[in-house]
Amino acid sequence: MKENSSNFMTLQFAAKSENESFARVTVAAFVSQLDPTMDEITDLKTVVSEAVTNSIIHGYEENSEGIVTISAWIEEDTITLLIEDKGRGIEDLELAKQPLYTSKPELERSGMGFTIMENFMDEFDVASEVGGGTSIRMKKRIVSKKALYN
Repeated sequence: MKENSSNFMTLQFAAKSENESFARVTVAAFVSQLDPTMDEITDLKTVVSEAVTNSIIHGYEENSEGIVTISAWIEEDTITLLIEDKGRGIEDLELAKQPLYTSKPELERSGMGFTIMENFMDEFDVASEVGGGTSIRMKKRIVSKKALYN
């Protein structure tokens, strides 16, 4: 988190599928102070959903113990999201970033999570360490509805 942030939040929750919608709605409520468009809110909810689901399913193996942390901060008209887990990490990050790649085909995963996050956000970066977890940092500039109609 940056010291010159105008606002910030941190949220921690159990790595359980039922908390994914909670995370999505919380981030949407936090960014609402920037007066985003519905498309911007939808994009943010989608990337949060993808990142949290990845942490739960791939980081911790669903139904195991684990914590997902979301940090968000606002600087002027930009929101930065940092979604982290301390799970198993990603063995081959470059392979995992490839569209349609999934390490869990038996779960009917599309393999598009990283691609969606990268396309919906202005900046996207993922770091992972085997046995040490994964962190995803994303930024998006919010063009407020007020700015669109003035």
